[in-house]
Amino acid sequence: MAALGDRVRGPARIYFTGGATALLHGWRSNTIDVDLKAEPEPPGLFEALASLKDELDINVELASPDQFIPALPNWRERSLFIARHGPIDFFHYDPYAQALSKLQRRHERDLHDARSMRRSRLIQNERLWEMFDLIKSQLIRYPAIDRRSFEAAVLEFCNEND
Repeated sequence: MAALGDRVRGPARIYFTGGATALLHGWRSNTIDVDLKAEPEPPGLFEALASLKDELDINVELASPDQFIPALPNWRERSLFIARHGPIDFFHYDPYAQALSKLQRRHERDLHDARSMRRSRLIQNERLWEMFDLIKSQLIRYPAIDRRSFEAAVLEFCNEND
């Protein structure tokens, strides 16, 4: 974060998601890649990411939950501030959107992350179900998503007790 903040030439908000969130919260000891979303994309961002990928030997993906499921209303307001470095404010992308995206994929690591979010009290089952309900009608625009199985996965997760 500090290196990226030193290299860009303008303000932005960077949202981390997936493995980066899990790593920063201590739910995992490593991640395959760092997924992020920039708003706006500040001058020098792509050059900085290209050099940092090599210097730090990490993969960086421009990816966020809103590329895979409908964007949740007010996701920016629920995103969690991490730090400010240079002109960049860093955030964890909305935990509810992250959890729903992970439940849609249903990989074992994703389920572990979603449960970790719940144990850390970043999400609550009832509110997660409400968030799903808000986007359910928009799933028609995502033909790769089977709405029934996604809904069943969210319901099963919300009925679990850790």
